[in-house]
Amino acid sequence: MEKPRLDRRGFLKGAAVAGGATIAVEAPALAQTTPAQPKAPGPSAAQMAAETEHPGEGEHLTTEKTGSDFMVDVCKTLNIDFMAACPGSTFRGFQESFINYGKNTKPEWLTCMHEEVSVGMAHGYAKVAGKPMAAMVHGTVGTQHAAMAIYNAWCDRVPIIMFTASAGPVEDRRPGIEWFHSVQDGAATVRDFTKWDDYPWSLQSFAESTVRAYQLATAQPQAPVLITADGKLQEMELSKAANAQLSIPKLNHPTQASADPDALKDLAKMLVAAENPVIFADRYARSQKGMDDLVKLAEALQAPVIDQQNRMNMPTTHYLCQSSRGGPLLAQSDFVLSLEPQDIYGTLNKMTDQLERKTGSKIKKTTKVASIGTHDLMVKANYQDFQRYNATDLQITADPEASMPWLIEAVLREVGDRKSAFDARGEKMRAAYKNFANNARKAGALQWDSSPIGGARLFAELWEVVKNEDWAFVTPNAYSGNWQHKLWPMEKHYQYIGSSGGSGVGYEPVGALGAALAHKQAGGRLPIAVIGDGNFNMAPHTMWTAAHHSIPYLAIIQNNRAYHQEVMHIQRMANRHNRGVESGVIGTTMTDPNIDYARLAEGYGAVGIGPITDPKDLNAAFKKGVAAVKAGQPVLIDVVMQPRG
Repeated sequence: MEKPRLDRRGFLKGAAVAGGATIAVEAPALAQTTPAQPKAPGPSAAQMAAETEHPGEGEHLTTEKTGSDFMVDVCKTLNIDFMAACPGSTFRGFQESFINYGKNTKPEWLTCMHEEVSVGMAHGYAKVAGKPMAAMVHGTVGTQHAAMAIYNAWCDRVPIIMFTASAGPVEDRRPGIEWFHSVQDGAATVRDFTKWDDYPWSLQSFAESTVRAYQLATAQPQAPVLITADGKLQEMELSKAANAQLSIPKLNHPTQASADPDALKDLAKMLVAAENPVIFADRYARSQKGMDDLVKLAEALQAPVIDQQNRMNMPTTHYLCQSSRGGPLLAQSDFVLSLEPQDIYGTLNKMTDQLERKTGSKIKKTTKVASIGTHDLMVKANYQDFQRYNATDLQITADPEASMPWLIEAVLREVGDRKSAFDARGEKMRAAYKNFANNARKAGALQWDSSPIGGARLFAELWEVVKNEDWAFVTPNAYSGNWQHKLWPMEKHYQYIGSSGGSGVGYEPVGALGAALAHKQAGGRLPIAVIGDGNFNMAPHTMWTAAHHSIPYLAIIQNNRAYHQEVMHIQRMANRHNRGVESGVIGTTMTDPNIDYARLAEGYGAVGIGPITDPKDLNAAFKKGVAAVKAGQPVLIDVVMQPRG
């Protein structure tokens, strides 16, 4: 007997039951067979002789070991599981050595259709796997293609091991294309947003530079690094004697910098003395332990935590997770602690987007501010990701996740007779948390039956299908109305990937692909990517890479048929200029014709479902999609959505 469907009333009560039986996934059609063709005649004796004769003196055509083989030996010492690349001739020796000499294992070569995908995959992968992935980009043009994805990872402080290549010295370059794709300084294009780069001029230097690059990439603050693999070094013959002279240094894994104990004692005293402390968690947690430690600190103080969702920092089910109350909590605070902040000024101040921009503080003049972070260790001059300067009362330059156990100890030593006051504060937080959950369900119910479909309905229906799975969101929530955080219980670090960093359009599909790959390695997880249609159109071919390499995940396209953020920007400008908002759709919408994303996915070899326009069809579509993902396939579901969720 079929169970009752999820409806508006059940959603408001927060206790609905999933409906219908699972829809079977159709097996792909068998490829048509081609009739056998007649065999071509074999080569003549003269042809055989010409092809097998020893080449003339001075021609050296083959060798048993090359420089690129040694480069592969180096990479195999670094615990790199995957190398993503769009094919390019500047690294032909490197690639051949990976797939033949290196047996295409650890790292395995992944085929992408754009360098932005290669780097974006590595970005998403590192945030889930907790270690870097490698990406190879082709000479000058490949580095230019990859630049936006590198910038995203830089702003997000994520480690990526990147390689590029150049054809070698001028006397060895073939005329034409090898000149266009060669460069004296291959990293110059992206140096402003990489942590370190090098162009090694010997194989021994390549070994040392690549190991150093890995070490630097993974030390806090983490970021992308770039090594140029010279074409001549790749393709040079490497004799046994020369190979014996080379060595690969051991990779050291440095411990992350913990805070000065005296500074933590001072911070603990300030936290315990505060009447209304607030903790802001930004790019803080890199692991489940980081999350667990933040819960311990919050509970020791009974202090609210505002998770800025650039990482998965705080369980959404914990009553001290008060992210929806950031404004009121800041207004009444007397002490603010920010953990790995990217923008303290923006957290503590507000700005009106008007003809004349005005700013105002969100906190009282007497409120004390402290921070723990590594932001100041990696500030550069040109790109302005460092945000506006904001002085603090106590600034501790250290890794907050590594420092957190020592801060918790210092706080517990200071609590004393303040425990009863803390408990009273905690009861207020419990009451506020209950109101927040109820208000979120009421707000979501307002658009329950709307078509185009509302964000709350999408996430509520999806929850009913996946709530018993080991699920994980592999895309940010910036364009999803934040409904996954409002409605879903997020308690594990891997259940939410965090932000893109630089907000470069196109991160969602490529970051999701890399994150899904890491979840596949972890085994048994259901990766969920909720992707804006504008973002997806930057890299729809990610579906082919997913199908080709058997990377299963559920991609849901929020299809509002527009770059809707830009629609709103144009409308705001039109209003400001007293010209009306009707023309705001010019240059910002994607209609006439509408794009059929399901057919697009099918063309790339993935499962395509939709477009879904009636909210009553979501349940069946999600069941079919989840079944296909669990069978090992990438799936795209096209959902026609409200302009904003």
